[in-house]
Amino acid sequence: MKILKDILYKVSIEAVKGSTDIAINSIDFDSRKISLNDVFVAIRGSVSDGHNFIEKAVNQGATAIVCEEFPEKIINGVTYIQVKNTNEALAFLANNFYDNPSTKLRLVGITGTNGKTTVASLLYQLFKKAGYKVGLLSTVKILVDNKEFKATHTTPDSLTINFYLNEMVNEGCEFCFMEVSSHGIDQKRTEALHFEGGVFTNLSHDHLDYHNSFAEYRDVKKAFFDDLPKTAFALTNVDDKNGNVMFQNTKARKLTYALKSYADYKAQILESQLTGLLLKINDNEVWVKLIGNFNAYNMLAIFGVAIELGMDKLEALRLLSELESVAGRFQFIISKSKITAIVDYAHTPDALENVLQTISEIRTKNEQLITVVGCGGDRDKTKRPIMAEVASRLSDKAILTSDNPRTEIPELIIEDMEKGVEPQNFKKTVSIVDRKQAIKTACVMANENDIILIAGKGHENYQEINGVRHDFDDLKIVTELLTQLNK
Repeated sequence: MKILKDILYKVSIEAVKGSTDIAINSIDFDSRKISLNDVFVAIRGSVSDGHNFIEKAVNQGATAIVCEEFPEKIINGVTYIQVKNTNEALAFLANNFYDNPSTKLRLVGITGTNGKTTVASLLYQLFKKAGYKVGLLSTVKILVDNKEFKATHTTPDSLTINFYLNEMVNEGCEFCFMEVSSHGIDQKRTEALHFEGGVFTNLSHDHLDYHNSFAEYRDVKKAFFDDLPKTAFALTNVDDKNGNVMFQNTKARKLTYALKSYADYKAQILESQLTGLLLKINDNEVWVKLIGNFNAYNMLAIFGVAIELGMDKLEALRLLSELESVAGRFQFIISKSKITAIVDYAHTPDALENVLQTISEIRTKNEQLITVVGCGGDRDKTKRPIMAEVASRLSDKAILTSDNPRTEIPELIIEDMEKGVEPQNFKKTVSIVDRKQAIKTACVMANENDIILIAGKGHENYQEINGVRHDFDDLKIVTELLTQLNK
């Protein structure tokens, strides 16, 4: 049991009704999970408002309520705490409840549009190979050293973050690498955490269904660096025009990485093949198993973080060469008839263009490049025509299909995409609503040595239609189809 006044440390309180000198059992923002002596935090969400469930939480045993406005009905024996922002309050409450776990390990946050999962996951892999106990908070999964847990958000809620950080501390982890999304920053999920370092990968068109403009999206990312302490490091990609923007108000030590610009961590691509890259990093040659320019940037970010966290330079380079690609990030198989099928999470125009350009650099041009791509429902509609434009322009054939339609009508999503196809690319573009059928069509079209790119879902092993998740794994499906077609 904790004392309420102790877990309120650093919470910006506007008013209190009742005593804060009471024992509490747990904290939650889901009224359904509240039980005797719990604290209920009323969060205003996009779908529902937690303030509407205060009475329910009290009836289930909550002895303290944290809210932005007091309810009309005040119950004797229950403490009500008014704050300006319950998301921010939750972050401090969670941090205090779990005894500040982020101060007990070395936490590095990775933010940007593309590359977050790869950089965070491969940093975990690299430090594990170096013999450390390590934690990971990512889109793909949560790892507490060797224990794996399912991830539901890129950046989980504050309670979940602090719960797992505490588990990492208890497991003896020395490091944790964490994806930091714009939603997570905006909703104060990372507030109160102590970061030893922050990494900026890049910024491109994404999440404009949530943020009002690209400038707002950029400034939310920047806010993460604004809040880093002066004891931390800030490592940014200065080949991206927004790289230096992240530095503007940070108190952290400023470090840079780049392929084209002068930087603290600099790389040159000497060779690029389907089997990997030969890089020169700060005048040291290293072969890595990952592919493409975008992965050269990822490798640089990983190398920079490793050095800033005290790893020996030669040891870091050696371990870079051992890293294996992340699930759903440029994963490929080569079939019996030498058809290469690539599965990638590319779900933004910039990421899709990067992957297609990477394929173009390593292909002979004597083969077809067939791209299967869709766009998610209930998400940023403005990127749909751009995704189709990129796919149809940079592929020999493009198949527009469903991604996760969610609650939208798949045909209407595809219609939005089709608006971006330029007239000269009409003949090489086809629309097939059923994703499995679209992948099968690509497999039927493909001949010996051709390349199929299946983009958008990557590591996801489901397809969400009308709120229901169905088993769907792009890599598994394309492998089975090519086998069935005897290709």
